[in-house]
Amino acid sequence: MTAPLARAGRLMAPLALLVIAAAVQITPATAAQAAPAGRHDVVTWGASADRVGDAVADRSYRLIVRTSVAGDNLRVRLSNAFGDRPLTFDSACAGLRRTGAELVPGTNKRLTFGGARSVTIPAGATAYSDPLPGKLAAAADLVVSLHTQAAGGPATGHGMAMQTSYAADGDRTGEDGAAHWTERTGSWFYLDAVTVRTSAAVGAVVVLGDSITDGWQSSGDLNRRWPDYLARRLEATNGPVRGVANEGVSGNKVLADGAGQSALNRLDRDVLSHPGVRTVFLFEGVNDIKAHTGVTGADLVAGYREIIARAHQAGKCVVGATVAPFKGWSEWDAAAESVRQEVNRFIRSSGEFDAVTDFDRILRSPYDHERVLPVFDGGDRLHPNDKGMQAMADSVDLDSLRCDRTSSPRSVGDAAHPPGIPAGGGGLAGPDHHGRPPLARTELALLAG
Repeated sequence: MTAPLARAGRLMAPLALLVIAAAVQITPATAAQAAPAGRHDVVTWGASADRVGDAVADRSYRLIVRTSVAGDNLRVRLSNAFGDRPLTFDSACAGLRRTGAELVPGTNKRLTFGGARSVTIPAGATAYSDPLPGKLAAAADLVVSLHTQAAGGPATGHGMAMQTSYAADGDRTGEDGAAHWTERTGSWFYLDAVTVRTSAAVGAVVVLGDSITDGWQSSGDLNRRWPDYLARRLEATNGPVRGVANEGVSGNKVLADGAGQSALNRLDRDVLSHPGVRTVFLFEGVNDIKAHTGVTGADLVAGYREIIARAHQAGKCVVGATVAPFKGWSEWDAAAESVRQEVNRFIRSSGEFDAVTDFDRILRSPYDHERVLPVFDGGDRLHPNDKGMQAMADSVDLDSLRCDRTSSPRSVGDAAHPPGIPAGGGGLAGPDHHGRPPLARTELALLAG
């Protein structure tokens, strides 16, 4: 970005129209979608969409995702947000993973769209599946298998998944076994959200962030991104906020497109469009600062204020997180540090966020506040390792995610992990509607009818 946000404001109105067009959703109008009184849909997993290379015809993808909140009537959202032509999915299934690309036999169920097994999504749009009867547990390895016969043009997905998924030639979506799923991929293709139906008293938090939130330098295939640790804490408390959607994009900026659309431009699609969201957790800014494109503290503050205003208008609370230290990273210098400090003063003291989490204080060295504490450093002086990720999640005041906007904003960066609450999950889900024994939290039961 070569000019301050104020000078770019004249361009934002036509751009906003394009963003709104890209967020168009196709939602099959079926009676099964109407939630009974006292229940609603909540996002249980999410990943931001971007362009991920070119689409491949007659290709199947077996995508592995970890759920957060439990519920029933699973729905998946498929995205053609970055496509340049209509895209048809002629087969889609959802089941429970046993190991690798292999599914637990009997769990792989056909997904439908408006009662049909196929759906065509226009360029720039998304589409939800019909609700799939049955229960989906928290912390389950859900497997969504998709096939596209005649795909072409740009493919939509999430590039840095930190999770191994699989691909195969031809339509292999209905298979339980792994024999044909020989190609591994570190990206998610076309799938950008999973929702479940649960009590209307239960909601979700969506994290809007960059590569730290996306999980870079955390251990792959182990769900050790900081939002994963947060999801385990929320599930253990059995409180009103249990869903977590990780909308981090590696390299993402608040103000300028580049590594994905900017936070401002993807806010509607990646955050506000998800059902059951109570709170937006905003943790971005370091990429704007370290890029040295002329972005000032005032520019970033203006961007934060727009996100706060749009989220509040949508009825969501906003928790702001301070920008973490990055001295030692190649782009660090005193000028960038000055902007970071200015931005963090606003986040801490402005009172414009509904709550504040002080990741800067959690991650910084006590001997040099401009550097990440070595025990939390993933090795590049910018991205935390697994210990740093867990420390970040443990510093979040869970009550702040419930968002009582009648209270005064407060800084919660030094909040301790609540005593007696384990960091991980555990326990059993309740009995299902057929009276069967409770399912383990790592199990999935996609029941017919």
